[in-house]
Amino acid sequence: DVFEQPQHVGHKKIEFHISTEIPAVLQINSEKEEKNGKRVYLYATTGEINNTGFGRIFPAPSSNDKMETEEEDDEIPSEFISRKDLEKNRLSREEMEKYSVFRNYEPGDPNCRIYVKNLAKQVQEKDLKFIFGRYVDFQSEVERNMFDIRLMKEGRMKGQAFIGLPNEKAAAKALKEANGYVLFEKPMVVQFARSARPKQDPNEGKRKK
Repeated sequence: DVFEQPQHVGHKKIEFHISTEIPAVLQINSEKEEKNGKRVYLYATTGEINNTGFGRIFPAPSSNDKMETEEEDDEIPSEFISRKDLEKNRLSREEMEKYSVFRNYEPGDPNCRIYVKNLAKQVQEKDLKFIFGRYVDFQSEVERNMFDIRLMKEGRMKGQAFIGLPNEKAAAKALKEANGYVLFEKPMVVQFARSARPKQDPNEGKRKK
């Protein structure tokens, strides 16, 4: 009688059902119950489950880290437009082809001045400063003085503007990111200004002759 009581308790599988939740794990444990080391097998199965869990969770923070690094790279004051907003409201190349303004588009010769046209009537200098001010380091007096906005509001030049930036690199970046940006429901056409061309035109004419 003494030996029969523990045998009946051993056949009951109440302990195994409480400790495990997945049927597949129960099957594996039931096959290994005949051997010793029940607790070791249970820990191994839970470890496998945890490993699969960590494998699925790991990629998520890595993608978030990339987003954070991109935001850190774009160290622009909040008073100016962000790179994300520029991309959202900028026309794609396919959309630009639908507008007659972009059909014969040429960026021009690189220099530190930018020419902007196809501006809406509502556009003011503060709107252009909000967009192109992100390419200027206002902590530097030199760059601050070189940053200049001339918005034409009357005559034939109405809806056009000339913007002076610190250097050609900043101007090229502004042209690339701001060209096709929709401001007041009108896409801006951004080009390099022709201020640097007059010196080259006479030479080109002599060469042709």
